[in-house]
Amino acid sequence: MRFACLFIGSVLITSANKAQDNFSNRLSAAALELTKATVQYDGAYYSMPYPGGDVPADRGVCTDVIIRAYRKLGIDLQVEVHRDMLAHFNHYPKTWGLTKPDKNIDHRRVPNLMTYFSRHGLVKKISTHPSDYLPGDIVAWNLGGNLTHIGIVINQKSDDGFRNLIVHNIGNGQEISDCLFTYKIIGHYSYPKP
Repeated sequence: MRFACLFIGSVLITSANKAQDNFSNRLSAAALELTKATVQYDGAYYSMPYPGGDVPADRGVCTDVIIRAYRKLGIDLQVEVHRDMLAHFNHYPKTWGLTKPDKNIDHRRVPNLMTYFSRHGLVKKISTHPSDYLPGDIVAWNLGGNLTHIGIVINQKSDDGFRNLIVHNIGNGQEISDCLFTYKIIGHYSYPKP
């Protein structure tokens, strides 16, 4: 009987892993789809509807890549981050001098996404091993000083075959880059939590 329980547990774990792999591959594909659109880098503050608000389709920054990819899979990070900030505002950075959540911009800030993913996703190890970064993972970087950046690991490899590529927007629009280890990694997440 004990063997049967272990076997059933193994089947359940395998099913959960397959479901997570399926979601991760769909997130990777959603990020790749975004690179087909021409987007001008624009970090301006926009007043937007809630839920489902977005900056104009031809505008965006690195966080908008994350937001748009998740929306393609039915997850609205504008809503999720705003709800969490309403309930747990003290857990989020106060870098911008805010005294309350702002549904127009909070989800478009890298430190807020990092906090949200840390609270509700799986925090994965930061390493220098390319094999630790899987398609669908979210990676955040420090570009120097207080400048942060975020992108999605996709299921395409670098020219040398060692690293997965990244979909991000670092100023040239939504693009695919071999930049995983170009900047200092400060966050590595899987969301939703498997």
